[in-house]
Amino acid sequence: MGPVNGTLVSEAGDVCWLRADIALAAAARREAGRLARDICFPEELVARVELCVTEMATNLLKHAEDGSLAVRVVRVRGRAAVECLSLDSGPGIADVGRALHDGTSGAGSLGIGLGAIVRLADTAGVHSLRGRGTVVHARFWADGPPPAPGPVRTGGLTRPISGEQVCGDTWAVSAVSGDGSNALLMMMCDGLGHGPLAARVADRAREAFRDSRRTTPAAVLEDVHRGLRGTRGAAVAIALVDPAAERVQVSGAGNITALVTDGETRSGLLSMPGIAGVQLPRSRTFEAAFPAGAALVMHSDGLSDRWRPADFPGLFGQDPSLVAAQILNQAAVRRDDAGVVVAVRRQP
Repeated sequence: MGPVNGTLVSEAGDVCWLRADIALAAAARREAGRLARDICFPEELVARVELCVTEMATNLLKHAEDGSLAVRVVRVRGRAAVECLSLDSGPGIADVGRALHDGTSGAGSLGIGLGAIVRLADTAGVHSLRGRGTVVHARFWADGPPPAPGPVRTGGLTRPISGEQVCGDTWAVSAVSGDGSNALLMMMCDGLGHGPLAARVADRAREAFRDSRRTTPAAVLEDVHRGLRGTRGAAVAIALVDPAAERVQVSGAGNITALVTDGETRSGLLSMPGIAGVQLPRSRTFEAAFPAGAALVMHSDGLSDRWRPADFPGLFGQDPSLVAAQILNQAAVRRDDAGVVVAVRRQP
């Protein structure tokens, strides 16, 4: 038997978004603690998660002009973790390395927030842009140390349009099994419209992607198209990331941005006009090189496609969830659902 679209690596799940206000710390503790207990964290680990989001909330309220927290359960190759993200719109951190040392504060406080977050979490990271905003990322694994990273790491993030609780954007990643190449298939989907009806389309697209047993982007896109028949449809792009061949292939229908970047330049991969589930254009597949250190970014039109990788110094070496969060933080169009999925190839 040849290689097939096999093990689900990761996919979008429900994200609890909390805006920065006076009740942020209490709300974040409550939601993060609930998520941690839902996946059977021991109470000592629940307490670490709650302290982490408390520090994040405190930092936002003390230092940021505006911002939000996102907490969610992530599942990677069958393992579960609680992930916490803090996103703000400035003023940024002048020296991230110095700020991570306890005792450093820009507001006359004890300055233990960032250092505490890094110590508490199994994995953590910070990326800051002066005058534009900071993202802080922390992840806590349910059953032991973090899994060993593969040659390509993936992550993503979605945020619903203001006023809605569910998002019509979604993403998923699965492994191509059977040939030993470590290749991955990735989907980015933007269900037409907003709210529960768009979210239902997104769920159907994820199901069709999981059920597909084909391995080329064009063929998987056709499977998703069939799975969405009878719905309002979606913009969908499928990527094949092959680190052994050092190539990325993308087939898409509708307004999904896909690009490969080395942190300075970007190589765009086109998506054809059409609506998966309604009218699929004749499939075309576009390719780009994917050398060590490169990143593939796919996002919906809930983000502006005018952002430049060079405006994000140091970002693309970070965890892909943090990369996705900072791109969403800086490029999201506030009046729409927003979703982004990222694959980063490790340096040798």
